[in-house]
Amino acid sequence: MISDIITDAETKMANAIEYAKEEFAAIRTGRAHPAMFAKLTADYYGSPTPLQQLATFQVPDARVVMITPYDQSSVNAIEKSIRDSDLGVNPSNDGKSIRVTLPLLTEQRRKEYIKLAKTKAEDARISVRGARRTAKEALDKLVKDKEVGEDEVARAEKQLDASTKKHTDAIDDVLKHKEAELLEV
Repeated sequence: MISDIITDAETKMANAIEYAKEEFAAIRTGRAHPAMFAKLTADYYGSPTPLQQLATFQVPDARVVMITPYDQSSVNAIEKSIRDSDLGVNPSNDGKSIRVTLPLLTEQRRKEYIKLAKTKAEDARISVRGARRTAKEALDKLVKDKEVGEDEVARAEKQLDASTKKHTDAIDDVLKHKEAELLEV
């Protein structure tokens, strides 16, 4: 029972780290990469479809992304989706593919992205602490119902605290890496 609670909490904590990594990948840095477009969707025959399912992405240059749709009729929808996004880019369409040239990031824009990354990291930390709280409440209920002893729960809580620290430190490391990437000129 206790091991199930701990395992469940650790799984939720690991998911929080993966969520943070995905969110950080969507934040634009000075270099072009296809993950920037991961959260974008285009209207494809009436339904919002992720761009990753509509086209291939190539990075021929450090600041250029070439997007080649599988279906040529979706070029305009993809271009509109990118233009309307918060990426701050202006795509150009040659009828068959879309070329996105990323402008150099200004210092102010870099600071905004760092602030956004810190917010997303805090969201992930909150998720980790929420998983810890849920597990602790479940452990306290076991003691209250006299299903397990207090010593076993105390050991489990120490293990839970160590796991919480490990996962929040991992989120901090990912954030530190993203900040360094954003500050790189």
